[in-house]
Amino acid sequence: MSTNTAVIPNPAALDELCINTLRFLSVDAVQKADSGHPGLPLGAAPMAYALWSRFLRHNPADPDWFNRDRFILSAGHGSALLYSLLHLTGYDLSIEEIKQFRQWGSKTPGHPERGLAPGVEVTTGPLGQGFANGVGIAMAEAYLGAKYNRPGDAVIDHYTYALVSDGDLMEGVAAEAASLAGHLRLGKLIYLYDDNRITLASATPVTFTEDHALRFQSYGWHTQKVADGNDLDAIDQAIRAAQAVTDRPSLILVRTHIGYGSPNKQDTTAAHGSPLGPEEVKLTKEKLGWPTTPDFLVPPEAAAHFRRAIDVGKQASTKWEEQMIIYAQKYPELAKELRAVIHGHIPENWDKDITAFPADAKGLATRAASGKIMQAFFPHLPGLIGGSADLNTSTNTELKDAGNFESPLMKDGDLQGAAGGVWSYEGRNIQYGVREHAMGAISNGLAAHGGIIPYCATFLTFSDYMRPSIRLAALSELKVVYVFTHDSIAMGEDGPTHQPVELLAALRAIPDLVVIRPGDANETIAAWQMAILLPDRPVALILSRQAVPTIDRSKYAAANGLRFGAYIVSEAPNGVPELIIIATGSEVDLALQAQEKLKSRIAVRVVSMPSWELFDLQPPAYREQVLPAAVTARISVEAGISMGWQRYTGDKGINISIDRFGASAPGPVLLREFGFTADNICVQALALLNK
Repeated sequence: MSTNTAVIPNPAALDELCINTLRFLSVDAVQKADSGHPGLPLGAAPMAYALWSRFLRHNPADPDWFNRDRFILSAGHGSALLYSLLHLTGYDLSIEEIKQFRQWGSKTPGHPERGLAPGVEVTTGPLGQGFANGVGIAMAEAYLGAKYNRPGDAVIDHYTYALVSDGDLMEGVAAEAASLAGHLRLGKLIYLYDDNRITLASATPVTFTEDHALRFQSYGWHTQKVADGNDLDAIDQAIRAAQAVTDRPSLILVRTHIGYGSPNKQDTTAAHGSPLGPEEVKLTKEKLGWPTTPDFLVPPEAAAHFRRAIDVGKQASTKWEEQMIIYAQKYPELAKELRAVIHGHIPENWDKDITAFPADAKGLATRAASGKIMQAFFPHLPGLIGGSADLNTSTNTELKDAGNFESPLMKDGDLQGAAGGVWSYEGRNIQYGVREHAMGAISNGLAAHGGIIPYCATFLTFSDYMRPSIRLAALSELKVVYVFTHDSIAMGEDGPTHQPVELLAALRAIPDLVVIRPGDANETIAAWQMAILLPDRPVALILSRQAVPTIDRSKYAAANGLRFGAYIVSEAPNGVPELIIIATGSEVDLALQAQEKLKSRIAVRVVSMPSWELFDLQPPAYREQVLPAAVTARISVEAGISMGWQRYTGDKGINISIDRFGASAPGPVLLREFGFTADNICVQALALLNK
């Protein structure tokens, strides 16, 4: 096939040229890196080309245009295909970046990462995550559309597409998310399933023999099958049919061949996760009529065809801006609010209705305080939506009178009465059901869409069900708020299965996740303020089930010291401590009680340290002020494992912790038996100082 002719003889030939350009840019990138996954780009290039050239509404010159269609490569191992699409359609991703695939400092890592290459919507690679992210993105579009669109003025109106794989469909997170998406009737969610029937280690008949279409139909999805993944017209017709079904999400099962065109590796596991090899690349190019040299070939006819996306995208985004001007003339207040939401602006005085809690020896659980705080501020944050994994009443996270996020088509009276509230996509309470992992991944999608501050809630012990999603939120710099309650052995009788002794340490181990365990109701106010105001970082709020005394702030330091991560809540006499007690959460009050008991014998400073991460961000001078190196006698008090506390207590310190699983008994009994009492802190302190 000649690539030097000025005119392609017919549209079919141009389509073939463009598809092969996608295929071999991807294959050459993998081969140069000597690392990657060539099989998916070879097999899935036609469906990706059909979607991007005929349907996807986007603007390469403005990747963040708000009303763009979103495309997710859930099968993130095929990242070379996405990078090729971005480069060819005119995004700021040069051919040099394609050539630096999987190399140090490039914008083209082995799996797509949000924030590196423009046009990458979400970080994918761990299978199933992108699938669930797409559900969150579609939910965000539905919520914002319901809230801000008006008859004849649909300013929020786009599709969410994804390319998903066998592995995606096998993962449990995808099953959870698909079930919820079907229930919610997300009709603008359309997934293309790369049904190549090969996984990394075997053919799918070894492990995956269910009727995939029937399975998704049972979830409430609209399904179609395309028998030949190279049939552009069939793919085109299927996408159009999916768009026409407005009351169900759609899955299009496209029968493809992994490693298509490779004489020796097509339809084998060898094409999945390893370069084809120089000789096989040559043979594949020859079989598909592609020049064997040079590598990274982009024929000018193909480049021109792909780059039409620039002008088409500019026209679409310009038209939308004009639409927004008209909308603003009709609905000035709504338009002002929508613009603020789009740009992530936090309104001034958003927290004006939060009132401080009075000192109270009995106090209240920090989960209860959190619930009261949320009710005070959520009306001022129209982008705040969220819910729990069937634990609203236990986590205190239901937004009162804000309605349930549900399809307006779900109007069965009995169902509505059982769930309560208004059934609308404008509802702000998301009923996730018992689906923790999907909840986490959907929250990432909500955040990635923009215009949304998502929160989600469950017991701390179940945070491990969400861990992959939390990790990706941190990696992606997504603003998600996690409300984790029932935070220690003090939850009591449910026993060690529900007592998360190790999970504070596990969450703190995730880079760029801010973990905050407030010590009382007023620290909980400050914790929520940090969660809302911190940009580009997920925050985990760790809250108690049991009542915690509300500290008398007329006697002790103000709770807004929480913003520094750690602060001196009660100073030693004359500001010269012999011993520093560092505590978090419900144990702060125990530390203050111990200080009072020890005051005649030891000069004790009590430090509340609700957040290691925030403390570590402070200047060295502040950290030295709070924890002076000269004071080596230190005790940490936290009802979790001791792992990590040594960095603050040092070699000469003591960690009052629980380095074993808990037990089933009333919470006060467990705290006493495991040494979480003021008296035990005093004993340990005296022993440490040999007094």
